[in-house]
Amino acid sequence: MSGDPQAVSREELIVSAHVAGNAEVFPKVLDLHVPVGSTVADVTYGKGVFWKDVPAGAYDVRGSDLDPEKSPTGESVDCRDLPYEDDSFDCVVLDPPYAEGFFRRNEEMLAGSGSHSTFRDAYSNGDVLDTNGSKYHGAVLDLYCRAGIEAHRVLREDGIFVVKTQDEVSANTQELTHIQITNFYEEELDFYTKDLFVVVRPNKPAVSGMHDQVHARKNHSYFMVYEMSE
Repeated sequence: MSGDPQAVSREELIVSAHVAGNAEVFPKVLDLHVPVGSTVADVTYGKGVFWKDVPAGAYDVRGSDLDPEKSPTGESVDCRDLPYEDDSFDCVVLDPPYAEGFFRRNEEMLAGSGSHSTFRDAYSNGDVLDTNGSKYHGAVLDLYCRAGIEAHRVLREDGIFVVKTQDEVSANTQELTHIQITNFYEEELDFYTKDLFVVVRPNKPAVSGMHDQVHARKNHSYFMVYEMSE
């Protein structure tokens, strides 16, 4: 009967795990969860890598970043203190630094030096961040939690919160960041965890100065998708 929805083909099926880069996976997240024409606040815009393969004009994107040189507005905007009114966006995208090394108190000891400089370029402006007194992995969680509170404030009813994250080993302790932030978002902010995408890097991570391996090296990260509860 005409007008009936078409069945999804095997080729069109969106799956949860991908051996690919962020720019390849992010459009799939949008296709499944964020309708074309939605107003989106990308509050950690960086170099805009997520949007590289998203058709121009498909979304009303308001990009901002803590680093004014990366922020499309030319101004420094903290994802924990957004200059937006309540209930003003259909979607918020968050991709903050995920490793505790980016939150060290001494600028000379910040992560991302040497062979890892590309990570600092993508995830940090090279300055010491205000972590509200938290240290190490606690500083990572503090940023995700406070940014989540702001996202909850500016999202409309049924709004979508897309969060990029990666687990880490900090002080030789396994920290499952994607579970920790999900617990906070669900229990404290009443978000519903709607979906999860696993991004597996296509190349092997670098090894430097390792003698005895204790934990499996992380070569995957996540796009977590949360929905505002009614």
